[in-house]
Amino acid sequence: MDNVIAGQGSDEKEYRIKITRNGPYIVTGGVPLSEQIICQDSEGHSHGWREGKVFDVPNTYTLCRCGKSKNKPFCDGSHFRSDFDGTETANRATFSAQSVEVVGPGLTLSEVPVLCAEARFCQRAGDTWSLVKRSDDQECRRIAIEEAGECPSGRIVLKDKNGNIIEPELPPSIGLVEDEPAGFSGPIWVRGGIPTESADGFEYEQRNRVTLCRCGHSKNKPFCDGSHLEIKFKSSE
Repeated sequence: MDNVIAGQGSDEKEYRIKITRNGPYIVTGGVPLSEQIICQDSEGHSHGWREGKVFDVPNTYTLCRCGKSKNKPFCDGSHFRSDFDGTETANRATFSAQSVEVVGPGLTLSEVPVLCAEARFCQRAGDTWSLVKRSDDQECRRIAIEEAGECPSGRIVLKDKNGNIIEPELPPSIGLVEDEPAGFSGPIWVRGGIPTESADGFEYEQRNRVTLCRCGHSKNKPFCDGSHLEIKFKSSE
């Protein structure tokens, strides 16, 4: 049975992320925080996640956004010393307003390519787009749903033939992506529809899966655009 859409408004109403001007993310409500590590299959493709370190967090904490903190994942004020420019440049339209579609016989794929966090879950078994085009085959359909659900950024969203959105059940939480296959650290993975507010008070669309930049170099702030791979970002440095 397909998973149904989850997280379009967290039950934990106190959970919230506030983006500060040229500064960190302020997280309130004691949102659970842990490392989420990308796994690989036998052919070297991204497939599956495993949990790493689980952090003991207070009700309110700040996550580094500039990538320079010596106390990662938490802010230590390095954004002041590095003159970090955290200007938010992302399109503020909804996902559906920005998305393009690929229609297959059993599934429809909607995507917003600029949201790609370069986690590479879509590349297995051909790729998700090819699988959707063959989604009258049950195995192709199953793998496509699995791949889309593993994508942390929500760049890809699938619908069934009746237009129902297929999403994994993700509890409200924050994952710090560690890309062990690539050897670098990835974005902040916001899960379960946690409200996120811009520095100027704009409320971004609440989505089940969102990745926020934590290397400081994204051209699509506050969202990740894969720049962490280009600069070889490591959370341990």
